[in-house]
Amino acid sequence: MNSIEVHELTKDYGVTRAVDHLDFRVHPGRVTGFLGPNGAGKSTTMRLVLGLDRPTSGTATIGGRAYTRLGRPLRSVGALLDAQAAHGSRTARNHLAALAASNGIGRRRVEEMLEESGLGTVGGRRIKTFSLGMRQRLGIAAALLGDPGVVMLDEPSNGLDPEGIVWIRELMRSLAREGRTVLVSSHLMSETASFADHLVVLGKGRLLVDLPMEDFLDARSGPGVRLRTTEPARLREALSRRGHAPVQGADGSWTVAGVGAAEVGPLAASEGIPLLELVDLKPTLEQAYLALTADETQFAAHASMKPEKG
Repeated sequence: MNSIEVHELTKDYGVTRAVDHLDFRVHPGRVTGFLGPNGAGKSTTMRLVLGLDRPTSGTATIGGRAYTRLGRPLRSVGALLDAQAAHGSRTARNHLAALAASNGIGRRRVEEMLEESGLGTVGGRRIKTFSLGMRQRLGIAAALLGDPGVVMLDEPSNGLDPEGIVWIRELMRSLAREGRTVLVSSHLMSETASFADHLVVLGKGRLLVDLPMEDFLDARSGPGVRLRTTEPARLREALSRRGHAPVQGADGSWTVAGVGAAEVGPLAASEGIPLLELVDLKPTLEQAYLALTADETQFAAHASMKPEKG
């Protein structure tokens, strides 16, 4: 299998523990969002998986093997950690061609990836002339050059325009549908919510969450619904008989805590009360994440800070 397996992984830099006895597994066939505040250990963990750093203790393997033991690693694992790493004096085509040659990949694949990443018309340009978004596309092209079973991306949406963000979102989903293992680190909660099936969340080097997205959101809140009706008085009375206390919002909608749409819908139907809207309430990923990591953030701004007067 192409899963990423992290077992008792620990990394110390002097007296600082960046990664603290991590245990988790990233499975094929789904997109796993890798989250955590700055300094949580995400980048260090990815570097340890890719053999760019050595662990103090524990293991990080891909399909049961260390990355450094893979003969032609681009054929097994594709990674984007730093879009600025490509040599600026090379053309995009030459950059990919050098990577391809080192891993026994044909030149035809280079042209395919330039086209698929939207860089087909600028393959002959030097990388130093590229915008951040173009460098990001080149980094993704390089990660997918060997048609790998495992893909690891660090902030892949960084610098992309709206079309590019939609492209990378659909790309990650399609890679997972093909049965690949996809691990994506991001600080953009709204984007992560749009593509991730599973979440691994770190805080101060420790594992905080390893759960499917829906389970994580459900665990952060109790049931509740938002609804709109043309007969609020009748609905309020019907809900009150069941022990519920609907609250009206400023926009005319109503919220009811402690009950789900599966209960309110049939109740309204049995009473002949029309509903214009009925949705289960869940916290957004951003809300749930911020609540979880409130005590794990190493660098946090304070609302009381005021700009200097000039």
